[in-house]
Amino acid sequence: MKFFFLKHWYKFFNKQAYFNLKNELRTQATVKLFKSEYEEKINLIQNKIKKQKNLSFLHSGHIGDIINVLPVIKELSKTHICDLYLNISKPLEIKHFNHQSKNIYLNKKIFEMLLPLLQSQKYINKVELHSVQKIDIDFDLIRKLPINLLFDNLKYGFLIAGVQPDLKETYLDVEPHKDIVNKIVILRSQRYKNQFINYSFIESIKDTLFVGTKDEYIELKKEIKNLEFYECKDFLEMTQLIKSSRFFIGNSSLGTTLAEAVKCPRLLEACPGFPAGQVHGIDAYDFYFQSHFEKFFQILYEKTK
Repeated sequence: MKFFFLKHWYKFFNKQAYFNLKNELRTQATVKLFKSEYEEKINLIQNKIKKQKNLSFLHSGHIGDIINVLPVIKELSKTHICDLYLNISKPLEIKHFNHQSKNIYLNKKIFEMLLPLLQSQKYINKVELHSVQKIDIDFDLIRKLPINLLFDNLKYGFLIAGVQPDLKETYLDVEPHKDIVNKIVILRSQRYKNQFINYSFIESIKDTLFVGTKDEYIELKKEIKNLEFYECKDFLEMTQLIKSSRFFIGNSSLGTTLAEAVKCPRLLEACPGFPAGQVHGIDAYDFYFQSHFEKFFQILYEKTK
């Protein structure tokens, strides 16, 4: 009751004190929520990592989010047997613009395209749809915690598991593509486009190949007239193709997530409105502005001759 009257008094007579009090109350509510709902769950994960030989992981998110927790699983697989379970058809809390899975995180078709890639990773003991299996580490917690997610999304899994893998290392191990090599591979999704960026300067460059959806290809072909299109049968083939590329260009999309995982030379069209996608390690460049894009493109173009 005291804070209620203070808050309304400050609102009209002391704006700075009003904002300070609002912030204090918000912080108190956040701490209370964390301690009552989530602190025990986070601590229990640490206890399971310490005491168990087998670990089970759950993820219900987008494809890129699933790929982004693989460094954590790979790191823990050095000392544990790791099983990964995925949920399909979980509804989105908020509507996403132009997302392939529409109003859910992961649909059955996308799961089936992802499965061969995950099953090819030797550090994962098994990958299955989740039904009643016991879960030790629930990566879905990241979207429930009272925290701001506008930071490096490759580290979401770090915060849940309390593990810090070396992001200079690869965490998707695939063979090169058998037929398509040395292309400049591009995937620019409709979601997370950078409004300051245009690709038309690449039009004179040979061997550019688009690996996203047909609609995304048609849109980008307006800027790159000689852009070719290739439809991958699944995400294992897409990863093989990206690994075999001369270098990769993309915005915050699955393609960039895969390029980051295999550590091929890569350019990230960073999104000013949602700067959660980032790249790490050598031959990895991100940009907000056109002149930087063209400069970094030229660096990789010359370096990969």
